[in-house]
Amino acid sequence: MTAMLAARARQGSATLHLDKITIPEPGPHDVLVKVASAGLAPGMMSLLAQGAFSRLPTTLGHEAAGTIAAVGSAVDGITVGERVRVHPNLNCRSCTYCRTDRDMMCPQQAMLGHAAFGQVSMPLYDRYHDGGLAEYVRVPHWLVDKLPDSVSFDVGAKVHDLANAARALKCAGLPPAATLIVTAATGTMGTAAIKLAAHFGVARLILVGRSAERLDAVRRLADGIPTETVALESLSADWATTQGLTQALRRLAPRGADAVLDFIPDGAASTQSLAALATGGSFVHMGANPSPLALPYLAIMVNCWRIVGTRSCTRTDAQEVLALLDGGALNVDELITHRFPLAQADAAVAALQRRTEPIWMAVVNP
Repeated sequence: MTAMLAARARQGSATLHLDKITIPEPGPHDVLVKVASAGLAPGMMSLLAQGAFSRLPTTLGHEAAGTIAAVGSAVDGITVGERVRVHPNLNCRSCTYCRTDRDMMCPQQAMLGHAAFGQVSMPLYDRYHDGGLAEYVRVPHWLVDKLPDSVSFDVGAKVHDLANAARALKCAGLPPAATLIVTAATGTMGTAAIKLAAHFGVARLILVGRSAERLDAVRRLADGIPTETVALESLSADWATTQGLTQALRRLAPRGADAVLDFIPDGAASTQSLAALATGGSFVHMGANPSPLALPYLAIMVNCWRIVGTRSCTRTDAQEVLALLDGGALNVDELITHRFPLAQADAAVAALQRRTEPIWMAVVNP
């Protein structure tokens, strides 16, 4: 077999296309992975519409797990048939950021099947821009992690999102017995953060989301941590202009929360959650919200608030999550709520974008 199916993005098109293309040949330092599961993320279509994909056509999908199908001539220590997950972050491996566990800040940072973030020439992305929404994906050998037998391919494909949540929790610098606000709590990143909260010493969770019904459904993910919720639909209609969310959060935590993990993609909820922090609290944003900060800088100074932005995890974060999964300390099987065949990848992405039904994590099984 020399051809495979792949979900592709094309120049001038806002939808996915299921194409038959040639199976890539691994170079000397590459491995070819037969994809068993590929993660889905709604943000990739927004990035496509914004022109963030510099190489088109391309196969989308930055999350993948499967088995090694072929190994380059210069690759040692990896064998055909081995179970692996693909780490999607491309980087130079030698700059200051890469050598200090901050590889997501590398000037060469880009993601397989996703977007390039740097403003320089990006030879790695030029070669490895095709992602995992396909029957096979070619990756540099240093970007595969062995997947323990105890971890399913579906969970292996979503390790990246779990590691992103772990990075956000690390950035928060939580004190012991912390009170933590998680926004967009019913989405992929929100549910991942809830599942990991106990491993970071969180003693109380306050979850923010649009729907009271969907928030009630994610309560059980908290593994016994006392949890309260604030549904935006339950606030007054003018909450966005009258600080209604801040007031609701302050009623639950009058002294303020120790940290906010903000995954809100747009609107006023980000700033209003920030305003619910305790003195010295941390606000970690990973939602790509384009709205301006509607808060005086004086408030940041007086309250000694710390604002941190982070766009991705590091390799260390991913490996720590894998260790938790392998040891049984973390079980996230219930987070995989939707599975689709590759032929329905376009319908799957559309369902993620519509948000008419609760989807925590979704995968495609080629």
